Amino acid sequence: MSNVIVNRVKEFLKRYPPFTFLSDESLELVAKGVEVRFYGQHEFLFEQGDPAQNFFFILKEGSVQLLEMKEGHDRIVEVCDEGDVFGVLALLGKRPYILSALAKEDSLIYAVPVAIFEKILQENNKVALYFAAGFASGQVVVRSDLSQSQKARALIKDASQDNGLLIFTGQSDFTYSVQVLTCPQGTLVKEAAALMAKNEVGSIVIVNNKNQPLGIITDKDLRNRLLAKQKSYDTPVDELMTSPVQTKSKEASFPDLYLTMIKNRLHHLIFTEDGTPDSPVTGILSDHDILLSQGNSPAVLINALLNTWDVSEMSKLRDRAEKLLAYYLENEVAMDFVANIISEINDIIIKRAVEIAKNKHDENYPEASQVKFCFMSLGSEGREEQLLRTDLDNAIVFEDVPLSKIKDTQDYMLLIAQEVIEILLACGFEACPAEIMANNRKYCQPVSEWKKLFSDWIHSPNQQALMNATIFFDFRPIIGYKGLSEELTEHIYNEISGKTIFLNFLAKNALLNPAPLGFFRNFIVEKSGEQKDKFDIKLRAMMPLADIGRLLVLSHQVIGINNTFKRFERLSDLEPNYKELMLEAGKAYEILMRIRAIEGLNEGNSGRYIQPEKLGKIQRQLLKNAFAPIDELQKIIRVRFQLDYFGS
Repeated sequence: MSNVIVNRVKEFLKRYPPFTFLSDESLELVAKGVEVRFYGQHEFLFEQGDPAQNFFFILKEGSVQLLEMKEGHDRIVEVCDEGDVFGVLALLGKRPYILSALAKEDSLIYAVPVAIFEKILQENNKVALYFAAGFASGQVVVRSDLSQSQKARALIKDASQDNGLLIFTGQSDFTYSVQVLTCPQGTLVKEAAALMAKNEVGSIVIVNNKNQPLGIITDKDLRNRLLAKQKSYDTPVDELMTSPVQTKSKEASFPDLYLTMIKNRLHHLIFTEDGTPDSPVTGILSDHDILLSQGNSPAVLINALLNTWDVSEMSKLRDRAEKLLAYYLENEVAMDFVANIISEINDIIIKRAVEIAKNKHDENYPEASQVKFCFMSLGSEGREEQLLRTDLDNAIVFEDVPLSKIKDTQDYMLLIAQEVIEILLACGFEACPAEIMANNRKYCQPVSEWKKLFSDWIHSPNQQALMNATIFFDFRPIIGYKGLSEELTEHIYNEISGKTIFLNFLAKNALLNPAPLGFFRNFIVEKSGEQKDKFDIKLRAMMPLADIGRLLVLSHQVIGINNTFKRFERLSDLEPNYKELMLEAGKAYEILMRIRAIEGLNEGNSGRYIQPEKLGKIQRQLLKNAFAPIDELQKIIRVRFQLDYFGS
């Protein structure tokens, strides 16, 4: 083969895994051995049951279908895209082909001799991992196991040299103390303090006669609850301890332990034999242990946010959270953990903003400031899915007050909301273009008005009402009296109960954006405007899954789960016939969130519009895998909610 052709083959191959992992020398060896083949339209490269050839194949140009013959009919398993590797069974034991490969149109193929590649496979761990993870074991990655796609993506990445946060991958070497200082209930505080001093520790666990934890006392408790209150040193520990205590099993995953500490603002977490307070103490984990093991931490950011009233400082801390997010995405940290951490940081900023606003305005509104209210996040932040600082969607619900007090109360709530929105904008969030924010009088209402609004949407489900439902029905209480938000949830479910017509309309709405299965052959891109020739990952991939998840949990009357991938996880239990599909849909949504967040961080925007030509091979494959569950779920929705008979 001439040098010109070898160089052309080499340049093509090095754009796609597993060839991206080869040294220049190995890549040249492969390129020299490649056979360039042409297959005409409808010509088979190989057929199901044929003995494996001494080559595997890469699609250079054209289109190749992988087909499975079942019950006398060919089923399309996959349509190969440029750079796809297929027919790799020759590498894995020379078994007969389990699929047929058919040129859908005139196609140019690179055939790679197995003999050349076998040596590379043995010597290059990344290449072996690529094949082992299922990307090319006899076919292109079939989307039947999205978790394998995620795993493979993690395995074939270059390991980061910065190990500061690798604990979040679940591979931390964090240590905890198995020597726990304890004392029996009834012990005097002065005796407990003497034990703490003698053992040079900052806490003591109070236990019963079975060594089961009843409470904990820390240095801080001694300062705040004993010295500051001028209590006697002869006070029993029972009166001073924090009780009940949070306990876990030492077998729990690090993200689980860490999130428990963050969410409950714990400085110490107690381990017991079975993870409950009703079994003996076996160890203790402190926030100091965590900081020592990682050097950097969301806990540091959260602690700093909780200890500042300065908006410019809050803004800087939220910028640091963005860097933390980038690190998590780069290191393939589990998406539910990432979403939890970022949501927790966002929530704390909102809570602090409300506190700042109340400190500023309460004095001028002595009556209105006593009215119970709840500040709620809506949409993606309500679902704990807002990784980037995109549009704000929020609202305020306050308790019903006499008609004569409505204006004063609402004016006060709007002042609070305005202050919160300004702080969030200063922290880098963007205003909602549709003004679905708590500083809009329409979305700062007493609970009775919210109920009327929700009832109107449910009873008269026009297109605007359905769009509102998709945003507002994902509300999540952030700060204030959460009973008001619970009242709204109960109202929604009571209104929907027995009114299947609303669910039918909601189902119809969920099918507005069909699965973009033609993504790679006929890329579904915007046809005009600023985003021309870009793919809208939110509208065409994420919204259909979020809409279906919401629809199905509403139809099952599931309360308290807003997050899309957690909804599908719950649905996998509620719908055993579709268990795998529901789990797959949840994983697909996590992949879409990850890709959008990476795009947004790279481009400095919302990540909503993706340029197809900039996608890497693995990203393209992950997207292809993620689209398939949308199509299957939409088919189920169409039948279940009888949409073919539901009118146009």
